Amino acid sequence: MKIQILFSCFIVLLFVNTPNSFSEELDLSTNSKVYSPAHNLQVYGKGLPEENLIIRVFAPDESIAKFDQITTEKDGSFNYALLTWPEPSTDFPYGTYTVEVISTEQNGLSQKIDIKFSSTTDLLDVTVERFVNTLVFAPETAAIGQPIRVFVQTTSDGLLIGGQPSELLGTTHVHLPSGLSVTLTNSFKTLHQGLYYVDYIPVEEGTHVFHVVAFSQGTTSHGSSATNVLSQDLGGISDQIIKLNSILQETSDELDTLKSEIAGFDSTLEQASNKIDESTGTISTSVEYISEASSQLNSLLFPIIASIGIIVALQITIIARRR
Repeated sequence: MKIQILFSCFIVLLFVNTPNSFSEELDLSTNSKVYSPAHNLQVYGKGLPEENLIIRVFAPDESIAKFDQITTEKDGSFNYALLTWPEPSTDFPYGTYTVEVISTEQNGLSQKIDIKFSSTTDLLDVTVERFVNTLVFAPETAAIGQPIRVFVQTTSDGLLIGGQPSELLGTTHVHLPSGLSVTLTNSFKTLHQGLYYVDYIPVEEGTHVFHVVAFSQGTTSHGSSATNVLSQDLGGISDQIIKLNSILQETSDELDTLKSEIAGFDSTLEQASNKIDESTGTISTSVEYISEASSQLNSLLFPIIASIGIIVALQITIIARRR
């Protein structure tokens, strides 16, 4: 009996003096909410005694900018200089950062705090809240049964953010003209971090509204874009019009060439006509010269013939007298 009483007392003392290993305790604080270059980021808080903690800093694009591991004091407290903020760069741009501390002994228990890296530390001018922007790019027109591609861009503080599209864009859907909505969950594919696309085949004629819902770091953002779906593919008609315009352009070019050739032929005819006129003028001048020469010749021949006639008459007279 005494042994049972002593054993019971030992068990009670053991539970009283032994820390409750199942109790969870993890607190996180920072020395400021807004930081500028050259300022120190100090993190402090409390966990379990001599517990290993992982501290991570996420950049605005959700990439890990800093990673450290520390051990708490015997009383569970910690105070650690995590980093000194550098000048802004592609690795450390201005924007909203997230500090996370993760317990390695409390089933992955974690705490997060959003802070701001800015050119000024004035809280009145800087908002620490995280904003996610969602842009949707869809074609203006489409045709029933013809696939279209819709693009989505998600940013925070001007930087592309994202992860698995099924988690980031899990509640995205399209509103049909009939009033129904079709979910696009698990339909998106990753083009690049922060850039996603989905291929969709419309089956109804009318306006389709793509409603994209992005969820990141506890923040929700909405974006939408509309596509007018027609019964006939205007792309084929457009191709035919382009082809017809090409044929008309070729015909126009051929007509221009023909006009140019005709203009050259007219020029040749005009030159030939001018040469004929010149030749005619030359012949006329030659005829005039011949006429003048003939007149001159006649004027010369007439006295000669008259002289010959006189000589012949004298010869006849002389012969007659001799007889």
